[in-house]
Amino acid sequence: MRKKVVAGNWKMNKNLQEGIELAKEVNSKVKAAGTKEVTVIIGTPFIHLSEVNKIVDPTVVAVAAQNCAIEASGAYTGEISAAMVASTGSKYVILGHSERRSYYGETDEILVKKVQRALENNLEIIFCVGEVLAERESGKHFEVVKSQLENGLFNLPADQFAHVIVAYEPVWAIGTGKTATSAQAEEMHAFIRKTIAGKYNQQVADNTSILYGGSCNAKNADELFSQPDVDGGLIGGASLKAEDFSTIIVARAKH
Repeated sequence: MRKKVVAGNWKMNKNLQEGIELAKEVNSKVKAAGTKEVTVIIGTPFIHLSEVNKIVDPTVVAVAAQNCAIEASGAYTGEISAAMVASTGSKYVILGHSERRSYYGETDEILVKKVQRALENNLEIIFCVGEVLAERESGKHFEVVKSQLENGLFNLPADQFAHVIVAYEPVWAIGTGKTATSAQAEEMHAFIRKTIAGKYNQQVADNTSILYGGSCNAKNADELFSQPDVDGGLIGGASLKAEDFSTIIVARAKH
């Protein structure tokens, strides 16, 4: 049975002290909400990971890195390995976010290696897929997302794929204020599940959590989460406000 998941992606926001306070507030609000059926994850900047893991109750809030290095270790100045992420107590890593793909040139080939590094260190993966506006408008959105799944994940055997959460992020709806309609989100999520079933089997597909990651917020979360194939959200800006993030978690618990 697939999990209900709400994951926050803080991106490059909050200094260490601010991040610690936000993590405390999120932990408190989630605990008070009693939404145990929802897996709550916060994806913090690298410098926060160790301290935030000391603060949160791991039965209430899990912690994710926003990226990891392609190499296991070595002379790679400024990089953070998957082993380093795991050593902080973090259980998850976000890979393939559209900002990493577009700003830093992360290709499917790079992501295959990052996925393997994460799995070698027993990290659960939130793997992002999604199309830009031109691809949506030209009708290539299904083709693009299928390619990202096939080239980035489908080399995995089923037992390793079980450690992957897929996040669909229509790139044209990230930070723009635009949001895919609930029907558009459901259409793509159902397509992703069908594509996974085609590669593995229906049971694997039914056990895979698929999150929506395009400007999901406290106002539209309820409608998005009412869709049968939308298992939760990868939340950007709204995850920086504990009250909004908590509202989204409660919305996920309702459906």
